[in-house]
Amino acid sequence: MFKKLLLFLLISCSLCAGQSAPAPAPAAPSDNPQGAALSAQESQASSGSAVLKGAASEPGAEEKTAVRPPEAARPIKAAFARSDFELFAEDAAGHALPVYGRELFEGVPSTFAPVDRVPVPANYVLGPGDELLVRAWGRIEMDVRVIVDRNGQISLPKVGVISVAGLRYEQLEGFLHSSIGALYKDFDLSVTLGQLRSIQVFVLGNARQPGVYTLGSLSTLVNALFASGGPSATGSMRHIQLRRGDRLVTEFDIYDLQQRGDKSHDVQLLPGDVIFIPTIGPQVALIGNVSRPAIYELKGDTTIASALAGAGGLTTMAGAGRALLERIENHRRRRIDEFDLDPASQQRLLRDGDLLRIFAISQQFENAVTLRGNVALPGRYAWRDGMRVSDLIPSRNFLITASHWDQQNHLDRNASPDIMANILVADAEIDWDYAAIERLDDHDLSTRLIPFNLGNALDHPDSADNQPLKVGDVITVFSRKDIVLPIDKHASFVRIGGEVNAPGVYRVDPGDNLRSLLQRAGGPTPHAYLYGSVLTRISARQVQQEEINQSIARLQKQIASSSAGGMALASSGGSNPLTQSNAQTSSQLPVEQALIAQLAATKPIGRVVLDIKSNATSVADIPDMELEDGDVLLIPARLSTVQVMGSVYNENAFRYQPKKQLYAYLNDAGGATREADTRRIFLVRADGTLISRNMHRQLWHGNFEKIALLPGDAIIVPERFKTFSPFWTTTFPAMTQMLSQTALTGAVMGTLF
Repeated sequence: MFKKLLLFLLISCSLCAGQSAPAPAPAAPSDNPQGAALSAQESQASSGSAVLKGAASEPGAEEKTAVRPPEAARPIKAAFARSDFELFAEDAAGHALPVYGRELFEGVPSTFAPVDRVPVPANYVLGPGDELLVRAWGRIEMDVRVIVDRNGQISLPKVGVISVAGLRYEQLEGFLHSSIGALYKDFDLSVTLGQLRSIQVFVLGNARQPGVYTLGSLSTLVNALFASGGPSATGSMRHIQLRRGDRLVTEFDIYDLQQRGDKSHDVQLLPGDVIFIPTIGPQVALIGNVSRPAIYELKGDTTIASALAGAGGLTTMAGAGRALLERIENHRRRRIDEFDLDPASQQRLLRDGDLLRIFAISQQFENAVTLRGNVALPGRYAWRDGMRVSDLIPSRNFLITASHWDQQNHLDRNASPDIMANILVADAEIDWDYAAIERLDDHDLSTRLIPFNLGNALDHPDSADNQPLKVGDVITVFSRKDIVLPIDKHASFVRIGGEVNAPGVYRVDPGDNLRSLLQRAGGPTPHAYLYGSVLTRISARQVQQEEINQSIARLQKQIASSSAGGMALASSGGSNPLTQSNAQTSSQLPVEQALIAQLAATKPIGRVVLDIKSNATSVADIPDMELEDGDVLLIPARLSTVQVMGSVYNENAFRYQPKKQLYAYLNDAGGATREADTRRIFLVRADGTLISRNMHRQLWHGNFEKIALLPGDAIIVPERFKTFSPFWTTTFPAMTQMLSQTALTGAVMGTLF
């Protein structure tokens, strides 16, 4: 190792002595394992853009620019190793802790902007390899680029050789004016620096990538640190040394740069400088509620207070009542010391290997109770001695939610208000018979539930239900939907509209049914068509939606099976009828997929068939079926048309005529088309029932075409498909009936809004 260091020093000394070109620089170890060195030309180019000339002293010489990333700009590939103390701290903290200062070198870019493209300082010292741009006008005209040679000299046309090495940049123009002025008079001169020379420095010790680096001549110690990837896992962040010859130029502390932005100890580098990174000093780990939990390197005597300040101080949630210090004593045993984080304790000195843990403040409130559940303002409230439920909830109005008042105060004059919708989305009613206090037992830390009658506690403060409260109590107010209640305690609302004398939204009391509800609504009007009444129910809608979902799944499975079978037969060849039928099935796949999409888009209404007689006119004709919360009963006016839909020549609505039969309405529509499937014609009655040809034959043994239609009935003529697919022969008719019934019911309801 000593021989290698001596060789590096000899190379750097040769640069100072004035060689013709910078010495080749060994590549960084991780980038060139062969140990190949850059050529002199490459070394010169490594500081940015190197100018290559035939004759540097001749003006107008052809210039070529060769750009190559410097060694300092090569990507840092080596990952940081993890020290024993990092693993030790991770085990104590339960997660990996960062090493403070290392993040500066985690994302080192693969290239750096050349540092010599910045203004040249006045005290910059010229040396071999620097490029000068000299312009003169007057008695002598000159516009040349010259490079300081290994002897520290430049050669100017019509002037000769001038020695400039060792001059400061601020002295250069005056010195050249004096030197040229010895030969010429009455001229002006301008001198600037062009491409600056490259220098070689050594980064040694506990560096992430130690080696020799070729940098721009304006580079500083910090530039070299970034070029080498910074200290390794065992390298010090706080005692980085810059050595020049046999003396220590400066000692740099990365913490000064990161914590205070202090770069005062950063020094410009000279050829042959050695940056030495010693072994890391004492380390401590700060864990828990500090602004920057991390592993820190100590420098001199460090108190807990100064260490916390360097870590950004305590977080807002840090508790001053408890801190733990884990310490290794004499490399033999470990001890834990617990103390309050008061000013006196913060003056304790930290030692190498200490782990200081700062705990968060307790989540417990010293004087609060919590109100939650079906309330207007859930949250924490201040507790006071002697506090009871009625003190926390002063009145019933205190529990009315903001959304209720929003609905009350909403004034949208352009919208038609839907009272039923407002009621259905309003807040669930409060369960006044049951509320509970959740209390932590101080003895065994178990949770106790103390139930009480909320309504009684508010209406009768002297009752036992007005429970006394303790610190930490959680009071929960339930809605009637939170707990399964007896039917007598359920609140249900039903809407009734259309041809009734008093349409509106009614609360359903225990024992109410459809007949009594219609009676409360004033009964039907003389124009009511009770047979066509539509009762929609939330639970029925959910069941119908599930049926649709299952039908879609079956249809998709059948289509996939038919498609696979058709492809297999087609690939085997042949022209038998079975192959042709499967080919037809494959051609109908887009149609089938479109119908499935239509079915998926269908939103069921949830209609319940009431089985009312076609000649019903009074409340007594309405069934006494039970009602559910959210039911909607709509009674249309007497209808005067019959609809004929599907594969007919004149799809339309036709005037209803008493005792007119199904075949006559079909004739009015021009009859079935050639594509119609007359075997599967079906009838949708105004009351929601459905009659198909096969069903009529099995139940009534009569002629389907001679059925007498009623007002609001609809005849559906499906399309015929010539295929062996089970989709068309079994599932499609049922799907068509479902879609038609839903569409017709929706049309009836649409006339009532």
